[in-house]
Amino acid sequence: MKKHLVLVSALIVLAAYLRLYKIDSPLADWHSFRQADTASVTREFVKNNYPIWEPHYHDHSNIQSGQDNLEGYRMVEFPLINYLIAQVIKLWPQLDLVIISRLFSIGFSLLGLISLYGFVYLLSKRKALAFLSGLIFAALPYSVFYSRVILPEPAMLGTQLFSMWLFLAWLQQSSKKKTKSHLLYAGSLISFALSLLLKPTAIFIAPVFGVLSLSYMGIKALISPWLISYVTIAVAPLIGWRAWITQYPQGIPVSDWLLNGNHIRLRPAWWRWIFAERIAKLILGYWGTSLLFLGLISRIQTNYRRSSLFDLVTLTWTGSMFLYLVVFATGNVQHDYYQTLLIPIISILMARGIIWVTESLPTRKFILWPALITVLGLTFFMSWWETRGYYDIQHPNIVTAGKRVDQLTPLDAKVIAPYQGDTAFLFQTNRTGWPIGFEIKDKINKGANYYVSVNFDDETNELMKKYELIEQTDDYVIIKLQ
Repeated sequence: MKKHLVLVSALIVLAAYLRLYKIDSPLADWHSFRQADTASVTREFVKNNYPIWEPHYHDHSNIQSGQDNLEGYRMVEFPLINYLIAQVIKLWPQLDLVIISRLFSIGFSLLGLISLYGFVYLLSKRKALAFLSGLIFAALPYSVFYSRVILPEPAMLGTQLFSMWLFLAWLQQSSKKKTKSHLLYAGSLISFALSLLLKPTAIFIAPVFGVLSLSYMGIKALISPWLISYVTIAVAPLIGWRAWITQYPQGIPVSDWLLNGNHIRLRPAWWRWIFAERIAKLILGYWGTSLLFLGLISRIQTNYRRSSLFDLVTLTWTGSMFLYLVVFATGNVQHDYYQTLLIPIISILMARGIIWVTESLPTRKFILWPALITVLGLTFFMSWWETRGYYDIQHPNIVTAGKRVDQLTPLDAKVIAPYQGDTAFLFQTNRTGWPIGFEIKDKINKGANYYVSVNFDDETNELMKKYELIEQTDDYVIIKLQ
């Protein structure tokens, strides 16, 4: 037990340290569009005390749903994390919304790290395998960045992995008829239900649950009241939430395109983007693909009586993630954060590859270890090289302009902040409104009373002549629309 505590503690310290990098930077880094939308839900909970079942956000445009959304409804994932963060900020108003939101994501990432370690160890009974899986999950630069973003993914992944760990522990204890197994069952059920509510793509891990159930319970698993209840209760909240939000169509973003909107599924470009640009280059820094491949094809000897189960679970998990990539073909090509769901199995496969290399290759140790360390070093370095720009603020002028809008305009002001539909600029103003210009009179009729721009284009110049200038610098202009 002490060895586990030492190993897990070391992983937690390393993971937390890496994820605190630029924790206080403005929300204008990579994928700030989606992050700003998520963070603004929390902000609206703080400002307006909306009930958890009626989340709102800052965008009143028709860009995402195709309908004007003047009430600012945001009907996507269940906003549990946003609501919890909002309650914390209400208690301590001095807390920064962006920083506390990132800390929540980091917390769930650490929960996922602990769960991954526990799951791999329970399945293999090998500390080295569990530790290496956790180490890769903790330190891969791609994993680090997407474990501290303000998105549903970190919380979804953390609760999903936690549910898997508890589910496996429940199966193992139930087979030994230990009374504590009911608590593990309930914990796993609640955690998996939460992961589905936070991001429905968590459902793609279901085949792993199925393999584990059949392995421990046999064919009886198909008619087990425990498992039937588990599936029914876990999925019911998601179905209920999805049914509820249909009454707010203006707040539901168009999402069908995520499946195969550009007809790229399984085409050569799809293989290139997913497996070359994202997995090989971005996540694994080229060099890690060798260990990933070895982990996929190798057999790992375990000290557990079910020696083949770990291999079977690994293959099932890999196949489930491939299915996820195929189903959400366009979404995975369009957005690199969609691949965060792959990080746990990538970590396990790389750990398997390392174990196999060190135990099975008939190579002299003084050659093997330097070569392995070199491959790992290049993997992390090249992945960092690809992701280091994610932390940069490419357009600091939107942050400066947004702060001035917040200082110079009433709290209930409606702002037009054109940024090609990107809401990151609008978020900086701490106001609701529109992230795109055009049809200014129509927006004024709908409540817009201020216009802020960092681009002195034709529309901005025309409005500067027509309406009152509140403030103008070389970087931005704020206009009062009268």
